[in-house]
Amino acid sequence: MQNIRWGILSTGNIAEQFAKGLAALDDATLVAVGSRSQTSADRFGDAYNVPHRHASYEALAADPEVDVIYVATPHPFHAENTLLCLRAGKHVLCEKPFAINAAQAETMVAEARTRGLFLMDAMWTRFLPHMVRIRELLDARVIGEVRMLTANFGFRADFDPQSRLFNLELGGGGLLDVGIYPVALASVVLGSPQSIASQATLGETGVDEQTAITFRYPNGQLALLSCAIRTTTLHDAVIYGTHGHIRINPPWWSPSSLTLAVDGQAEQQFSFEQIGNGYNYEAAEVMRCIRAGETESLIMPLDETLQLMRTLDATRAQWGLVYPGE
Repeated sequence: MQNIRWGILSTGNIAEQFAKGLAALDDATLVAVGSRSQTSADRFGDAYNVPHRHASYEALAADPEVDVIYVATPHPFHAENTLLCLRAGKHVLCEKPFAINAAQAETMVAEARTRGLFLMDAMWTRFLPHMVRIRELLDARVIGEVRMLTANFGFRADFDPQSRLFNLELGGGGLLDVGIYPVALASVVLGSPQSIASQATLGETGVDEQTAITFRYPNGQLALLSCAIRTTTLHDAVIYGTHGHIRINPPWWSPSSLTLAVDGQAEQQFSFEQIGNGYNYEAAEVMRCIRAGETESLIMPLDETLQLMRTLDATRAQWGLVYPGE
């Protein structure tokens, strides 16, 4: 099987996690990294044995040895970095949130579709073994009709107005950073919401520090979600059906296990063999699609990504939160 040659754009923590994930795949080769300085590119290259170290994102995008690029920059730069790579003829896996807003996302998707290149939102959780099993259980209607979902993802960060989490210019706040996880889970379980009701606590820098969201769906189903960067929550999620429930054991958004409770039956526990750090599963899907000549993944399709961005836009519009430049 021909190895797919990867480049990583940026050298931060999430880029390092992805590099570690790639190392678990025999058919993936990390050949290049791009940074804003040669020093940073060399440091990353030394740590992960990357032969091509570029001192600019433009040089990485132009590297003829690269097949696909993982965009790992902060939120506000996803659109411009993705467009740079696509226009250089590279397939792209873009870190979540896919963009700052739906308008940016639409431009990115249109560019990829016009050029016939692969593009995917890096919603790594969706490809983990326990999430694959959840989709199978839901398709088999093991718990009957799904009626409600609860999901939480909140942590307490030390306040630093200059850090990425608290800087409005960097798309800071809970919604884009961790709120995308429960919102994306609701999407895969229940689809697109018919109506949204949300409240947020906006901190002194203007970002959402904690948020509660309710989605209602056409048949009356509900999703009750929360996210936070100043409040630690339980990291669990439960899918409730007419004949039982599925609990995704903490941390539900990371490699995890399941508890299945069907009415009148003993609870079942599902655990899963873990390979790599989890990021390898999304990378494997990207490579499968590229080899098959597919320009998007049916597991994380671009139309769903666009709908997720519209949902995030509509949610924060209820708080009057606008990011600089919008």
